[in-house]
Amino acid sequence: MSRQATQDDDGGKPPDLRSSEVTEGADRAPHRAMFRAMGFDDEDLSSPMIGVANPAADVTPCNVHLDDVADGAIAGVDDAGGMPIEFGTITISDAISMGTEGMRASLISREVIADSVELVAFGERLDALVTVAGCDKNLPGMLMAAIRTDLPSVFLYGGSILPGQHEGRDVTVQHVFEGVGTYAQGEMSREELDELERNACPGAGSCGGMFTANTMASISEALGLAPLGSASPPAETEGRTRVAERAGELALDAVENDRRPSDILSRESFENAIAVQVAMGGSTNAVLHLLALAAEAGIDLSIDDFDEIARRTPKIANLQPGGSRVMKDLHDAGGVPVVIRRLVEAGLFDGDAKTVTGRTIAEELDELDLPADSTLDDTDFLRPVEDPFHEEGAIKVLKGNLAPDGAVLKVTGEDQFHHEGPARVFESEEDAMQYVQEGGIESGDVIVIRNEGPRGGPGMREMLGVTAAVVGQGHEDDVAMVTDGRFSGATRGPMIGHVAPESFAGGPLGALEDGDHVTVDIPDRSLDVALSDAEIERRLDDRDPPEQEYTGGVLGKYGAQFGSAADGAVTNPALRRER
Repeated sequence: MSRQATQDDDGGKPPDLRSSEVTEGADRAPHRAMFRAMGFDDEDLSSPMIGVANPAADVTPCNVHLDDVADGAIAGVDDAGGMPIEFGTITISDAISMGTEGMRASLISREVIADSVELVAFGERLDALVTVAGCDKNLPGMLMAAIRTDLPSVFLYGGSILPGQHEGRDVTVQHVFEGVGTYAQGEMSREELDELERNACPGAGSCGGMFTANTMASISEALGLAPLGSASPPAETEGRTRVAERAGELALDAVENDRRPSDILSRESFENAIAVQVAMGGSTNAVLHLLALAAEAGIDLSIDDFDEIARRTPKIANLQPGGSRVMKDLHDAGGVPVVIRRLVEAGLFDGDAKTVTGRTIAEELDELDLPADSTLDDTDFLRPVEDPFHEEGAIKVLKGNLAPDGAVLKVTGEDQFHHEGPARVFESEEDAMQYVQEGGIESGDVIVIRNEGPRGGPGMREMLGVTAAVVGQGHEDDVAMVTDGRFSGATRGPMIGHVAPESFAGGPLGALEDGDHVTVDIPDRSLDVALSDAEIERRLDDRDPPEQEYTGGVLGKYGAQFGSAADGAVTNPALRRER
């Protein structure tokens, strides 16, 4: 699209573009002077102002390369006739903060990112957005901001890291976390762990398996907020640069056609996103984030919808953490569109849903040069809908007297799992980690970690350190974990999180005592303790209410605002404005 196509008959900017408030007329001479100080000229000032939100940082390999990705988007905007305006926001490295107090900041960063992008877009009167994302909470934060502002927007993922090589096999950071448990068990030497550490993460990009970042990137395609095929090109490849440039071009096209998130998103969009999540074995975090996105969009979505869709949608992809393959392997097989195509053909995905390109999902699939399904028959991590890895999708929502409002599990092994055992109750992640590392864990245990919910934490910490240590010690199938906190997308095994109501808010998890008999039943979708309702209520009445450690600062502020995990742990339900 040329700049001329965006101008009015007098050569100025069309008055319906919001940026005209700061660029047009004699009284805006001071504003234009500020722009000129940054090198913008008359041609720029007569063009749509496209914000490029960039959380580049040196705190995580997921984001260390995002300046290069943003540069591609900026070039695309400029070539298409727009005025690119780059601005920054924060990121938190989930992997580096994992297992520390710092992990409490992770979910809060989702809110800060959404708030900060909204503020810049609102304050500077931007016409559109390209939202760039790398580490896990960047993705929902940027998508929330696009939905909340309802500006023409294109989502741009920074891409996945390539797998490392260790002892002739592909490895990711998941293997390092699990190696810590194996080392603690005495089954791996310090030298072996060191060698694994040095080879697991060979460069820039988000963690390589179907963990949270790659799950949310895949979901962005299914929602229609990112172009099909944009999620899978690895971070440090020419394919990622082409995706970035196209995102910039599409932002101008969206402005020209006044195509906004509210024109794209629908109930069907969210059902499509859930179908992709459960079919690919995506992260449990996507449950939390999709509920938050739906809240921003004003679309009715509940935690029960995930289970309903999972029951009818088979699991047809098998990537890490359950399988052995990574996002690069999916890219080589055709990317997320190959999965979507199979779901569309099976009637499990609505191909009439809209996308950011202005075309439907089905029309976009027809435009792509995808490998024929017949050429993928030998692919060991993708299966036809008729011959899936599991008849039901990977996400399960469990309910019972321990989780009246629901809890979430991702199946990475046997989908008929049933477990009964004594509760081992811990008031924090640190206490549980010490128990595991000291060898206290026994076959049959149900490790319970409470006071780690959205408000109780605050921030609902992910607990990959604990879960990986359990798996690394050989207890993937005979020990369960239950918490009101979260799990990393790299977690595997029978780990049940998001228990709601959370313990801090008076949930029944707070009534558990060591030795209580807990039952986890995946086929029955149940999570129960062998106690009467009256006994649970009595224990809760007798329990000293937990105190919130953080009463001030950013943790205190956001911790006090978080809602239930069953509703997405939102802090800022959408304010629907007349636009």
